[in-house]
Amino acid sequence: MSRSRQAAPEPPWPAAHPDAAALRDYLAVLEHQRRLSPHTLSNYARDLGALLALLGEVRLAAAQGHHVRRAVAQLSARGLSGRSLARMLSAWRGLYRWLARQRGGAHDPCAGIRAPKTPRILPKALSPEAAQRLLEADTGGEAPLQRDHAMFELLYSSGLRLAELIALDLDDGRLDLQAGEVTVTGKGRKTRSVPIGSKARTALAAWLRVRGTLARPQERALFVGARGGRIAPGVVQRRLRLWGLRQGIDARVHPHVLRHSFATHLLQSSQDLRAVQEMLGHASISTTQIYTHLDFQALAKVYDAAHPRARKKQ
Repeated sequence: MSRSRQAAPEPPWPAAHPDAAALRDYLAVLEHQRRLSPHTLSNYARDLGALLALLGEVRLAAAQGHHVRRAVAQLSARGLSGRSLARMLSAWRGLYRWLARQRGGAHDPCAGIRAPKTPRILPKALSPEAAQRLLEADTGGEAPLQRDHAMFELLYSSGLRLAELIALDLDDGRLDLQAGEVTVTGKGRKTRSVPIGSKARTALAAWLRVRGTLARPQERALFVGARGGRIAPGVVQRRLRLWGLRQGIDARVHPHVLRHSFATHLLQSSQDLRAVQEMLGHASISTTQIYTHLDFQALAKVYDAAHPRARKKQ
């Protein structure tokens, strides 16, 4: 039985605003035609609400390029990153495209306006040795520790996002330990299947043997919390942070670090960017290419240490 969709939140603008009806209609299109998640709809509503607030008394149809440039400048002055501003501009452009098609809008005041660039922050990854040390913690046969071990092994083994891990159910056939494969639904509701390594399969099998001591009767979630229901994201994050501290990992370990580590280590070993893209569930290979920068950094260190024209004089 499929889960019911959570209702989209109320939009963050006054119901009496002259453009409120148009924005409600646009959000309804995003929800029912593009089938965006409630979380994504909330982001759209927030970004569109910011546009209305920044335009003030200027109606959407009357906005010009200088109004949008001023809005972007104000948001930038408040500390919004280039990435956040680019996302907001994308939401605004989508609205104006819809207004042009459905409401006869004559222009797009966002045309030609770009967000200021933000320095690209490379994702942090554990070294293979640190990842191995993290995952070799002794569980002592305790059910909560067996669960943690299985979760962290699966995150690192298959490059899952935290939301994908938590959403896994026990009886939906998506986890196949015999075949060594797990199927998840990621961003954009895209489904992908990824392999599960032998260490993760062993940890998952150990967890399944004791899961019944924690899970409530009829609970479908693969991973459950102390009260027997589906485990919460914050619990996974806290447990992983504690594991990192207990294992002497200097870096602050969180679930996305394991995903980054999965991608980086796989790319370093295989050099197959397309395969890594598929396993991560990236829509564009340009997103995956950031891991080539990580790989290059490692190669650059080797070069600086080894090449006769790069080594510093002693």
